[in-house]
Amino acid sequence: MRHDTFLPGLLCLLLAACDGTPSAQVVLGTLERDRIELAADSAEPIQTILVREGQPVVAGDVLIIQNAERAEAALLRARAEEATARAALEEAEKGPRSQAIAQGRARLEAARSARATARFELDRQASLVERNFSSKSQLDILRGRYEEAQAREQEAQAALDELAEGTRNERIDQARNQYAAAVATVKNLSITLDRASIRAPVDGVIEALPMEIGERPLAGATVVAMLAEGPTYARVHIPETLRTRVTTGTGAQVHVDGYPEPFAATVRWVSLDASFTPYFALHQHDRTRLSYLAEIDLTMPAGAVLPVGVPLEVAFPDLQ
Repeated sequence: MRHDTFLPGLLCLLLAACDGTPSAQVVLGTLERDRIELAADSAEPIQTILVREGQPVVAGDVLIIQNAERAEAALLRARAEEATARAALEEAEKGPRSQAIAQGRARLEAARSARATARFELDRQASLVERNFSSKSQLDILRGRYEEAQAREQEAQAALDELAEGTRNERIDQARNQYAAAVATVKNLSITLDRASIRAPVDGVIEALPMEIGERPLAGATVVAMLAEGPTYARVHIPETLRTRVTTGTGAQVHVDGYPEPFAATVRWVSLDASFTPYFALHQHDRTRLSYLAEIDLTMPAGAVLPVGVPLEVAFPDLQ
């Protein structure tokens, strides 16, 4: 049996024995408030701490700033790549410029002229060979040059046809995907840069600052702990003998040392699982050792000023 889960029930019995109250109506616990732990998003060193322990803050306040030089440099590079991708997409969507088409036509004309010149030289050499004024080897060389000029003309024609037809859809889709990826990278790095400044998610009070300026926390390590502004509540363990009658909405009275009058409270939540669970069946003696974690909200405004962590007693007068 775990002693840490059995002690709350035992303390309840001892308390009831001392003050004469039936053991099923009084439980012990502590005052609590919702605690939020803020973690570092990166392992960059802490550059500035703008708050101190115990200081009240409102949602959105900057609490800690980590060094962001690396994130800023990465973001600048990503924005440059985004601009390049956007220009490539615009060029693909608009298609080739008129200057590129004119250049393609000029290359085709030059190729045609070169092919005509090569044809003239080939015919002239063939005439000389027929009259035995030249060798056949020179004719073969000129024939190769002519065939090369024909190939270059065909290549220039194909390039001009491609420019005239415009950009292919596949290339446009590829440019769009590259631009979308660049935009996503910029957004991701912008979030990383923004998270270098750790902000309060809700109104509350700074409870602990475990890190000092210059320290390099691990990514995911807690750098700020704060208590959220909200109702103060009692965290108690309900014994098995009382569990069936205590439900959400049950009225209660919270007794705190130093305050003569109890604070009105209401049960917010009771756990479905017992803190002590035997293997299979429970006989009557074991059932009395079960306890159920519960949270009880203090409904009186004065309860909001009570410090957390102080011990208390909770009674259920309506169940007597």
